[in-house]
Amino acid sequence: MLKVAVSRSKRILAGHPWIFANELAQSPKGFEPGALVEVFDRRDSYLGTGYINPASLIAVRLLTRRRQAIDKNFFVARIAAALARRQRWFGGRCCYRAVFSEADGLPGLIVDRYSDCLVLQLSTAGMEAQRQAIVEACDELLDPRAIVLRNDSQARTLEGLPLYKEMAKGVAEPLPEVEEDGVRFAVDLYRGQKTGLFLDQRDNRIALKQLVSGGSALDLFCYTGAWALHLAAAGAQVTGVDASAWAIQQAQDNALRNRLDQRTSFVVQDVFDHLRQHSGEYERRFDTAVVDPPAFVKSKHKLREGVRAYRDLNAAVFRVVKPGGIVASSSCSHHVDRESFVELLRLAARDAQREVHLLALRSQAFDHPIALNVPETEYLKCAFLEVS
Repeated sequence: MLKVAVSRSKRILAGHPWIFANELAQSPKGFEPGALVEVFDRRDSYLGTGYINPASLIAVRLLTRRRQAIDKNFFVARIAAALARRQRWFGGRCCYRAVFSEADGLPGLIVDRYSDCLVLQLSTAGMEAQRQAIVEACDELLDPRAIVLRNDSQARTLEGLPLYKEMAKGVAEPLPEVEEDGVRFAVDLYRGQKTGLFLDQRDNRIALKQLVSGGSALDLFCYTGAWALHLAAAGAQVTGVDASAWAIQQAQDNALRNRLDQRTSFVVQDVFDHLRQHSGEYERRFDTAVVDPPAFVKSKHKLREGVRAYRDLNAAVFRVVKPGGIVASSSCSHHVDRESFVELLRLAARDAQREVHLLALRSQAFDHPIALNVPETEYLKCAFLEVS
């Protein structure tokens, strides 16, 4: 196996699996992207085995800190351990994130389970190189009727990888149907965003529903209607807004599936345009509002611009809520930490000239565990707020 040496190892010894290009003792150029390498410190002590990519700022990602073969058996063992954790947390649930990348010791790999179907995302050259072993391991452990490769994330471009979608096993029709606290969704594994459903918000959707009893609600960036349908199930009359016509059609289908179509209406429009267009009509109108946008900050150099967008968006949302109303506001940008998120909400409240109380600051669901030695695994912030 190929070998590389690091010039700095303090962070690696603390448990972080990433090694940046400037931390290597030699240039990574010349290595095959995705090739397995053994890593040593300056004293030639073994630190672990991982994979390398000279095209990436993160040059090496460690898979193990002991010498072992990286083959199908390795992936079977790692994925089985991740599944055992989910079994302990969720029992018989059949919709969850089965593997969460670094948090489960498999950097660059996401595995989501939707009933009898699996969706895999391989975001790094190292995982792409191990694709066959990973697919076989997942098939052996879960025996799904379908395995979908959703390798169309823009994160792959940073690794120099092509974007593609592919059926690795079976067919995705009929669409798998899953349930959250009594609300049912059909999940399009091939055309939906990410892997089909935003599983990380599951517990937050259910928790918000416990705070709602009827009234009117606004769901912004509603996607296929997950938040909206939970609110409607709690008796609210809900307006959902999303720029994607395809997502709105799925939301309407899900509303019919749950016989909640009389309590929901969905609008195809850019959210910022929608709020501007209805600013007068919406002022202090809604009892509940949800704002769950895509990541506005995808890199550090976009931080200021993205924070400004979050602030303006939340100020607009605070203006549409009645006194005593509830806002559930989220950010999935891991570059915006909890403290920064609370601060931008404070500034948004000031901009809106509303008094706002933070009821709870929540995070991602348990199937997206946070590895304390890898702070990047914590990314989702979901604030429940009362607006006076």
